[in-house]
Amino acid sequence: MTWDPAQYLKYADERRRPALDLIARIPLAAPAAIVDLGCGAGNVTRLLAERWSSARILGVDNSAAMLARAREAGSADPRLEWIAADLATWRPREPIDLLFSNAALHWLDAHETLFPRLFAMVAPGGALAVQMPANHAAPSHSLLAEVVNSTRWRARLAPLLRPAPVAPAAAYFGMLVPQARSVDAWTTEYLHVLPAAGDGDHPVVGWTRGTALTPFLAALDAEAQRAFLADYTERIAQAYRPLPDGRVLFPFRRLFVVAVRQDEQAVA
Repeated sequence: MTWDPAQYLKYADERRRPALDLIARIPLAAPAAIVDLGCGAGNVTRLLAERWSSARILGVDNSAAMLARAREAGSADPRLEWIAADLATWRPREPIDLLFSNAALHWLDAHETLFPRLFAMVAPGGALAVQMPANHAAPSHSLLAEVVNSTRWRARLAPLLRPAPVAPAAAYFGMLVPQARSVDAWTTEYLHVLPAAGDGDHPVVGWTRGTALTPFLAALDAEAQRAFLADYTERIAQAYRPLPDGRVLFPFRRLFVVAVRQDEQAVA
């Protein structure tokens, strides 16, 4: 699956907002070692560097294109390091003060084992901070599944469909609380006001082309991509009708978790 940094960053401000909200709730004064797991193009990694000016920060991602963009944009900061790795199998060399992940872990399955494993990488007194899209019941995603399951596309694309990957907030509390001093889990629904797209895409299609549509488009040749996008856009245009000025209201739900590990004495 190939990620397009330019497509993803078309809505950089809207995608940055939940990352800022997550950072604001992290109760750590001066973490020395931070990992941004699923760092993408590094725009949020640089926010972490601004928030904690003395920290060493490692950005981890499995997309060469995204990491190239991150290295280019972050080349002036010697505290930033970037590595290519599979998020599902990556392991740190030593415990981490802050393990941060913004809009990445929903691409991985089996959260009931993933989250406790990630939390175990965190140093005593450190934190795991995660934000994930939880918009899979909204038309942007349910209509995508409807198109994929249609007669025209089912044979080629239905195997790529996944069950809704993000559990309710209370489930993450249960996964993490045995090793936690505190677990703060919540959901927020943002009302994004998307500008009319200058490239002809419906704004919601432009958004999902940078994320949810990626694996399906990657499985199709150019002609089939155009046909698939036309089928999806037809449905999306009915669900998200433009305002008179061409803007589109796009409600988007996200889940947040900030878990602080027990202190060393408690762990012992």
